[in-house]
Amino acid sequence: MLNSLSPIDVHEPKWFVLFVRCNQEKMTAQRLTEYEVEHFLPCYRSVRQWKDRRVTLEMPLFPGYLFVHLPFIERARVLTLPNVVSLVGNKNSPSEISEQEIAWIKQGVEHGNAAPYPYLKVGQRVVITSGALSGMQGILMRKQNNTRVVVSLDSISRGFVVEVDIASLKPIGRGVQQQTREAV
Repeated sequence: MLNSLSPIDVHEPKWFVLFVRCNQEKMTAQRLTEYEVEHFLPCYRSVRQWKDRRVTLEMPLFPGYLFVHLPFIERARVLTLPNVVSLVGNKNSPSEISEQEIAWIKQGVEHGNAAPYPYLKVGQRVVITSGALSGMQGILMRKQNNTRVVVSLDSISRGFVVEVDIASLKPIGRGVQQQTREAV
């Protein structure tokens, strides 16, 4: 996802991610439409229970993020809009999103009933939220065909691994590598 920009491709339109102020995604998308900038704001339906009724809201799939398709050299057109904070990326260059990733998001929203979910990676501390193993905490080990979580028993200095459904995991704390680096 993080591709560095070379001087050759600054005039070719690419997908970038705008970071906007909280709850300003739809307003910014409306302004981008007025400025004729191609953009994409993936949304999902969220049912909320209010005191007197249930309401279905259209919420951004990635809160604070909005995708724009424009040449890098024209970035000032979007960065000067109200409520736009910056382009997402590292200090040297913004993150470039591939056409394939944009297509995945569009397909997920249109056909997969997409909803936000925390990003999980191997080595991250997780808690199991449903099923017979609910409440167990461990470290995510593998996400291919079988999702495994290593549960450590500090009292006896032993551990065991369990297989769980990835949908029943939620992240807690920071990854093992980060904790190890900080401890050294």
